[in-house]
Amino acid sequence: MTTSPDGAAELPGGKRLPGTHGSLARGVSAPVAGTVFALALTGGMRLGPGAGREILFGRNRPAVHVCLGEDDPLVSRHQGTLTHRGGQWWISNRGRLPIRLARGRLLFTGEEPLPLDTGYTPLFVRGSRHREHLLEVYVTDADGTAPTPRPADITLPPRTWILTAQERLVLVVLGRRYLLHEVRPQPLTWQDTAAHLARLQPGASWGPKKVEHVVSAVRTRLSRDGVPYLTREEIGEPVGNTLNDHLLRELLLSTTLVPPDLALLDVRPDDDTWS
Repeated sequence: MTTSPDGAAELPGGKRLPGTHGSLARGVSAPVAGTVFALALTGGMRLGPGAGREILFGRNRPAVHVCLGEDDPLVSRHQGTLTHRGGQWWISNRGRLPIRLARGRLLFTGEEPLPLDTGYTPLFVRGSRHREHLLEVYVTDADGTAPTPRPADITLPPRTWILTAQERLVLVVLGRRYLLHEVRPQPLTWQDTAAHLARLQPGASWGPKKVEHVVSAVRTRLSRDGVPYLTREEIGEPVGNTLNDHLLRELLLSTTLVPPDLALLDVRPDDDTWS
């Protein structure tokens, strides 16, 4: 295998990207739809589509096309491969460590390759001393051009979800730890949520089943509107807190719930009654 001037493996038909290349998140431009760009800290590669074409990435610079984590022995010499087949690009893991994709999806060695969507995809490999090695990937679409800067456009608001006053109160109690930015927060249990609601509304007959009914109705409504991972069928058993965790994260990411909502509880971060 021949190497380029920077020591990485040559790739017929490919074009090298220098380490000074800007982030692929800003967009790319290519004349052929389905062109893939792969970029690490030290440089990368651009390659057009074609059955069987591959970009290898990993720690062993002379044996891969994109060098990733060169000074980190936890990264495999050949960590992964981008392969074009069936008209699209796929990511496969050849290393010991999993590759982390969007939404926390982990791809382990030996698993079936995953298809890459058009547009920007960041891939992460955890290294030593809490390091995270980033491989940026961008697959061009039919347009094949970089996104156009739109500095004068009006900022689009996020899609927020409509909640009744009762639903908002229940969800703020359930997700209090998230709104307080606790490390690794978890939803309160049905029982604890009901107990706190009973303090706030002594005459409302709050119980665990009533809380579960309110929250389940919101999950069902959002799931029908396309929010993923809010049903048992999508998650599988055991469910635990997973469904409510995904619900609360969606409500925060969409700004449906925001920290000022804690005013509904008149709660302080050091209030032991809310532990």
